[in-house]
Formats: sequence, structure tokens, C-alpha cells
Amino acid sequence: MVLLTHWAVRTRKIRPSNWWARFVRRLTDPIMRPLERKVIAAGGNPQSAPVWLLVATAIGGLLAITLVRWVLSSIATIRAMQGASAKEWVWLGLSGATAFLMAVILARVICSWLGMGRYNKWMRPVYWLTDWLVEPIRRILPPLGPVDLSPILAYLLLLLLRDLLFNALH
Repeated sequence: MVLLTHWAVRTRKIRPSNWWARFVRRLTDPIMRPLERKVIAAGGNPQSAPVWLLVATAIGGLLAITLVRWVLSSIATIRAMQGASAKEWVWLGLSGATAFLMAVILARVICSWLGMGRYNKWMRPVYWLTDWLVEPIRRILPPLGPVDLSPILAYLLLLLLRDLLFNALH
């Protein structure tokens, strides 16, 4: 709605003083004003704020859908595990722990691309959960300029460890 109205005003299909444009602006000001300030602070054009809102909404929606699917599949898995042996529960716990750590490492990498580093308040738990695995690898691995391969190697190490543990259990 915001993006289409913004497009219509910019292409002069409707006037900025049109009742619809004013209604949309009044309705979305609490969201758009802070977003426009952030875009300006990052050196961008405030006219692109509706596009950023659309991108953020799409990514947030995809993350919400993924979270709901994960919760529902976890509930189904736990229900299916009723009456399972202790060995199968250990296997499920190891599978869940390694999947969780691999997802956190992936979040660490993606957020670092977006400029959210170690000292961001939202990223502190992510770094706390992964530093025990990533930092020793970073100390051993030679630097490759601005590219940090230690999270990728930690991810691959977790995959290998998971496969070794699963083979040992079976």
C-alpha cells in the first residue's frame, strides 16, 4: 500500500495532497519517519524508504513463516518420539543442538554482512553461542584480507561432527 501510493505520487498519477496520499502518510508516519531518518543517516535517499519497508516486511514475513514451520515440525517430532528409546532421544538432542548451532552461525554471517557486529545488542547472544567454536578456528586459519572463512569452517566442522556422532550411535 505504501509503495504503490509512493509510486503514484512520484509518477504524478495522484497529487501529494490527494485524500488517499494524505491518509496513507498519516497512517504510516509512525513507521516511515524513523525509517526515513535511518535511510538518511546511512547516506541514502529518503524517497527509497518505502522500498526498504517492503524489503524488511518480506524478510520479516519469511522469517516468521520459517519460525512457525520450525515450531510445528518440532511439536510433530516430539509427538512422534513418544515411546522412543533413550538412544533415539540422544540422537534427537544431538540433531537439534547441531542444527541450532548451524543456524546461529548462519545468522552470525548474514548479520555481519548487514553491519551488525559483535557489539550490537541483538548480536551479543549469537557471538556468545558461537565464539567457543569460531574463535579457535580464526586463530589458526590464516587471514584472507576482508574475508573471514572461520564461520564457514566452523559450520563444516559441525556437519562433520554431527555425521560422526550419528554414525557412532547407529
